[in-house]
Amino acid sequence: MTGAAVSTHESERGTGLLPEVADRAAGGEGHAVAVRAMFERIAPTYDLLNHVLSGGLDVAWRRRAVAALARAPVGPTLDLCAGTLDLTVFLDRARPQGRLIAADFSEAMLDRGRGKVPRAEVVVADAQNLPFEEGEMAAVVCGFGVRNVADPLSLIREVRRVLAPGGVFVTLEFFRPETIAMRAMHRAYASLVLPIVGGALSGERGAYAYLAASMKGFLSRRDYEKALLGAGFARVSAENLTFGVASIVRAEAPS
Repeated sequence: MTGAAVSTHESERGTGLLPEVADRAAGGEGHAVAVRAMFERIAPTYDLLNHVLSGGLDVAWRRRAVAALARAPVGPTLDLCAGTLDLTVFLDRARPQGRLIAADFSEAMLDRGRGKVPRAEVVVADAQNLPFEEGEMAAVVCGFGVRNVADPLSLIREVRRVLAPGGVFVTLEFFRPETIAMRAMHRAYASLVLPIVGGALSGERGAYAYLAASMKGFLSRRDYEKALLGAGFARVSAENLTFGVASIVRAEAPS
């Protein structure tokens, strides 16, 4: 069984059906196409697996991320890399006034969540090239999406462009762990829980193996904070969740 799974995974990688983490560093279109296709395949089981794989903690993490927008100005709010709109649900409750936009490059993922927040504008869009005007958004939240973008710095620059002065950008993400203990825990989770449980429930073991590898090949939280400052953000702060398994990074566009 293991041999069959590995050979299938290798075949998928060889035909471009699964993204390569190494391709992300090159920022190539091939990575984006493969990631989009991967998410469209796992869309039917995505919500269930988020809850199962996190032990239900993903709900509390999303609620906490939205709470970080408490002092953001009133105005349009963008859920970037919105997926199935699980985070948009909390934004709808916390920011009931003004436009609410859910954007993702996977139409299949967005289709799974359209009914969750009827008032939300659903937009198929590339996070590295957003179809919004400069300074159009008062707040942007990105939950577990930066890690899957070919060029995270492009996403950061685009968010900075569309944020109004004083606007707030909140990122909820699995960053590359920096301590020995956290690296060991991430390694065990990534090599065992994600591909085995995720693969069993979704039928896409290779996709969850990629998601595990994407954590290892991503920025650390400190690297991400430096990137935000380098892009012109101010008042960058961070909070670790559940012993550092996930983290929230908050940044503001200068007034």
